[in-house]
Amino acid sequence: MTLGFVSAILPDLNLEQVVACAAEEGYDSVELMCWPPGEADRRYAGVAHIDTTSFNEADARKVNGVMEAAGTEISGLGYYPNPLAADETEATVSVDHLKKVIDAAAHLGVDTVNTFVGRDRTLTVDQNWPKFLQVWRSLIVYAEERGVRVGIENCPMFFTGDEWPGGNNLAHSPAIWRRMFDEIPSPNFGLNYDPSHLVWQRIDYIRPLKEFSGRIFHVHAKDVRIDHDRLDDVGILAEPNSHHTPKLPGLGDVDWGRFIAGLNDVGYDGPVVVEVEDRAYEGTLERRVLALRQSAQYLRQYIARNRNVS
Repeated sequence: MTLGFVSAILPDLNLEQVVACAAEEGYDSVELMCWPPGEADRRYAGVAHIDTTSFNEADARKVNGVMEAAGTEISGLGYYPNPLAADETEATVSVDHLKKVIDAAAHLGVDTVNTFVGRDRTLTVDQNWPKFLQVWRSLIVYAEERGVRVGIENCPMFFTGDEWPGGNNLAHSPAIWRRMFDEIPSPNFGLNYDPSHLVWQRIDYIRPLKEFSGRIFHVHAKDVRIDHDRLDDVGILAEPNSHHTPKLPGLGDVDWGRFIAGLNDVGYDGPVVVEVEDRAYEGTLERRVLALRQSAQYLRQYIARNRNVS
């Protein structure tokens, strides 16, 4: 396995600075964010360390040169919109830009793009399903033709009480993953697996590893802490942000030794990428770099430095 981080936590740095930070803090790789130009509508969105709007082979040579000079790899390209949004303009923009990110990955020789499948949060899973199939069958064919895999993160994506319980991403549970892959069985369609989202849903985050081992393309290392006193007070029907908090690896309820061992057991040998969403570390650039340093130091007890990355 290799250890990386999600570049969204460093929006104030350019590509060269992000890669220099990765090298200095001992990371093997970076998942580079590729949002289109414009204002962000939520935390961690809107970051573009690669502008994929008109990306070509010359751009790819420049980016790969930066990575090679620092001895760091690209674990994947990241863009996390809502391709199934009820607003057709939002959905169209998301799909169109996702294709540009897939094109950029092909130019770069990067085999994985990470995203969400999306959801119309006002509709049930079954009501969303026809549009899911229409949009994603086409997108996966597009990725296949370019030799790119698409990893879907398993975050339900809700931010306010009004969005609970639907959320903005269908692919939040093993039952839905199974249905997705049964109906779109392409080997280029898989998961960007984040154990923290399973913890607060009260789902065993080890058990799915065996069944979906061939579908795990990329892993996010984010922890979560459940406030059990609060949960006992409000119950599982309450909006979950009221009783769980994203944390750095090692500061929450994920057993990282068991989880990494589980990945080893199913033969996973890809990137494990730190995703910093811990508000205790977000106040300044210095604190966010400290979060990356602390996370790397913690996870290195389970993931040795990959000396083949040079």
